[in-house]
Amino acid sequence: MKLFFSILRITGLTALAVVLIDLTLDVGDQSPYQAYPVLWLILAVIVFIAIAIEVSVASLRSLLYRSLTPEAKESYDAFMAAKEEKRSNWLKKTYRKLIDRKPVEKEDEIVLDHNYDGIRELDNNLPPWWLYGFYASIIFAFVYLARYHIFNGTTQIEEFNQEMAEAKAAVEEYKKNADDLIDMNTVERLTGEADLKAGQSIFETKCFACHKMDGGGGIGPNLTDDYWINGGGIKNVFHTISEGGRAGKGMVAWKTELTPKERAQVASYVLSLHGTEPASPKEPQGELWVDPDAPKQEQPDKQTDSIKANTGIKAIQTIE
Repeated sequence: MKLFFSILRITGLTALAVVLIDLTLDVGDQSPYQAYPVLWLILAVIVFIAIAIEVSVASLRSLLYRSLTPEAKESYDAFMAAKEEKRSNWLKKTYRKLIDRKPVEKEDEIVLDHNYDGIRELDNNLPPWWLYGFYASIIFAFVYLARYHIFNGTTQIEEFNQEMAEAKAAVEEYKKNADDLIDMNTVERLTGEADLKAGQSIFETKCFACHKMDGGGGIGPNLTDDYWINGGGIKNVFHTISEGGRAGKGMVAWKTELTPKERAQVASYVLSLHGTEPASPKEPQGELWVDPDAPKQEQPDKQTDSIKANTGIKAIQTIE
């Protein structure tokens, strides 16, 4: 019994330390022991100290007991025996109350008149622990009925839908801030100097062969004018870089080689080339692109630009 209570005290102290650590340290969804592995060492030290205290107390009791006189030892043993018997009697009494069963010698008091081939039936009471649990379930049923069917409380299905909506919103928010989860729907134009330099570096390594260093166009189209084959704007340019250009035209899908962040940097750099003056610009290709998000004064005039484009194309044809 002493060993049992010693183990119980050590376990309780360890559990208290674990609860205090969880309540004190806020590391989000991560476990405190993952964020701070040294906590395992601290917990081990706490358990070691608890065991050392129990061993020391037991050793001290043994030492004191050996130092007693024979009369004192006899008196102490009698006291401890009485105490243990009292504790044992209390446990037995509590157990009997929980099961509320008649002793075998008193079964004649609850025997029924039924007799089946010599088998007699006893009228035992239901165990109190079961009976109280049954009463508690009835009370819970009335509370549940009032909460959800009278006062229109939030049902489990409504709670589930609410939690799913919150989780979906949290995922969408996470995608906005996660560089490796950028897609056509969440990409935004980058204007920072570091991002544009990174995009320029990638462009001059992988894109210059078709579009030239200044974006004026060679095998590929001119990237500095208002005309786009697959649509302009950060979303369309990002999609074109990710999935490739028109089928059979030679532009590959860069999504297998570039991360979403790198593709967003290249797309942003390409858009920064708009309005520049390349050395030998290629004639416009595709359709005039008007950015719906751009201010009205910055949007190109479709009619004027169309005339300019057609005039330029005719002039080239005349020269040829």
